[in-house]
Amino acid sequence: MTKTITVFKGDGIGPEITDAVLKILNAAGADLEYEIFNVGAKEYEKNGKLIPDEAFASFDKNKVLLKSPITTPIGKGFRSLNVTLRKKYDLYANIRPAKSNKAVKTPFENVDLIVFRENTEDLYVGVEQQIDENTVHATKIITRAASERIIKDAFEYAVAHNRRKVTCVHKANILKMSDGLFLSIFYDIAKKYPQIKADDKIVDNTCMQLVMNPQQFDIMVMPNLYGDIVSDLTSGLIGGLGLLPSSNLGKDYAMFEAVHGSAPDIAGKHIANPTALLWSACMMLEYLGQDETAGKIRRAVDEVLNEGKHLTPDLHGTATTEEYCEAIIAKL
Repeated sequence: MTKTITVFKGDGIGPEITDAVLKILNAAGADLEYEIFNVGAKEYEKNGKLIPDEAFASFDKNKVLLKSPITTPIGKGFRSLNVTLRKKYDLYANIRPAKSNKAVKTPFENVDLIVFRENTEDLYVGVEQQIDENTVHATKIITRAASERIIKDAFEYAVAHNRRKVTCVHKANILKMSDGLFLSIFYDIAKKYPQIKADDKIVDNTCMQLVMNPQQFDIMVMPNLYGDIVSDLTSGLIGGLGLLPSSNLGKDYAMFEAVHGSAPDIAGKHIANPTALLWSACMMLEYLGQDETAGKIRRAVDEVLNEGKHLTPDLHGTATTEEYCEAIIAKL
């Protein structure tokens, strides 16, 4: 049965990589139809809304969203659209797999780890208070309900995918109440999964260990802020954000996106790498039960990367976005 999904094109390189990904999905025979919308900064400037009402309505109806990067102003302007979508649709589980590809040379080999990032609270609730002209307070929120569901999901994923270990990342040595609660819940839930090894690491030590011996990690689960930082670090282990996909899952809704920015400096130059969004689309296909199509695309991408003839500049090649896209389609 054909599934209709919602597509947000976004800003900067967003439209370019979205077009490339949809072209590849169609070439692979994905059983999908699309409702496509322009969202983000340009839409805001043009019509006064980051997301048109009809775009929200489409996601409400279809419950599955493929979203390309959207520009977020730094220090001023509108709030992150990603945060808005995660809160509105309770997309509490941000899952970011980082896996080495032999075709992309980095100082690290055989990296295969997954970050489970709690997606709805922590400092990202965005509650800030101006105390006086020289003082601002930001509120960090950790709740039992949100912590339990992301930690349980991490262990359930480990069982379902034959993973060996789940590591809790925290700062409970300093934030004894908030991160202490998260850590306590982690070990309570770990007792229900005796077949999965459970351990924990302080977030700063985690960052050091990741660049010394990333192979020691398997699944990592953590509050929102640490998840944002650590997952960017893990992308560096495998070659950069252009290779890191992600899913944002809730009980009723799912959003799939590349985690890199909108890269306005290269927008329109036709050199953007669509791989992260394409692999996010593969995660979407698997979520929808279209595993065979996802596998075909993953194999085609691997073949193109291994050949090394049609790589975009971020992968030390000279191919355009379109040439890379056509090379993948040729393999399909």
